[in-house]
Amino acid sequence: MQPMTDSFFPPDPVEDGPNAASHDATSPSFAGTSPEGEQTHSGFVAIVGKPNVGKSTLLNSFLNTKVAPTSPRPQTTRRGVRGIFTTDTQQIVFVDTPGLHKAKDALGKYMNHEVHSALSDVDAILWVVDLRHPPGDEDRLVARQIRDLPKPLFMVGNKLDVSKYPDEAMKLYRALLEGRTAQTGEIALSAQNQPEAVAILREQILEVLPENPFFYPRGAASDQTREMWASEIIREEAMKKLRDELPYAVATRVNRWTEREDGLQRIEGEIIVEKNAHKGMVIGAGGKQLREIGQAARKQLEIFLNRKVFLGLEVIVINGWREDPEALRELGYE
Repeated sequence: MQPMTDSFFPPDPVEDGPNAASHDATSPSFAGTSPEGEQTHSGFVAIVGKPNVGKSTLLNSFLNTKVAPTSPRPQTTRRGVRGIFTTDTQQIVFVDTPGLHKAKDALGKYMNHEVHSALSDVDAILWVVDLRHPPGDEDRLVARQIRDLPKPLFMVGNKLDVSKYPDEAMKLYRALLEGRTAQTGEIALSAQNQPEAVAILREQILEVLPENPFFYPRGAASDQTREMWASEIIREEAMKKLRDELPYAVATRVNRWTEREDGLQRIEGEIIVEKNAHKGMVIGAGGKQLREIGQAARKQLEIFLNRKVFLGLEVIVINGWREDPEALRELGYE
């Protein structure tokens, strides 16, 4: 994947969602025509599915850069992350959503709300399913949410390269959409290992975009601030290293980011846990666990920023933060 450019983190659009088309069309970044005077097409596309089916991997593959965290653990994505793909006359704003699931706490309810909110205000939908397995209860939950929506829908059978019976699996997932009358397409691929198939799907999505001004400047790849993006990289590495239920009780944030004259990026971040007992588990014996998390995150940051990075991490406790509305807002889950 490519390193990020200086324009990777854009200014916010004037208004969220497809209604953002109403903002100032006189701006050259957002005008309803291309520099050559051609009409522009743009729209929001939700990427939905149950946890751990490869939604974030697909988003990163669409953009050929990393805007969303990925890990083998389910529920790595917690908030809707927007990734932006732009041609001369077309712009897709992908909305990577958390996996739809039965919520057990306030954080889980927030994550499900992110999915429902995305579906209510997009121009097309990508439903990602795992071809290694037949549909389960969470797949049926997603299908019920999207089946009757009057928007173009693409069913994306993912992990084709490691599926034994992909055709049979696609047939079972297809049956969950029985009775749907709106435009529907499907494709089987590997989001991680088949860039050509991902490019074909992206071209199919471009064909259904409505006429709209661009919602983000040309060259932008995400709506995140650099601090939000870096905090998700840190959380991704923490989720990979930690065991059992602890990864789901961890949040991260970046409090300070400065750049020295020699280009060194100095980033100060926090790993938040729910209990004092968790703090020692994250730090590890002699600080070994925390060092490994920091080293892995720093390596990723240096690759994608194409700069040297100093990453300082501190572990703090916010008791029961997953059930505390004020703490959730403070951590950006609102």
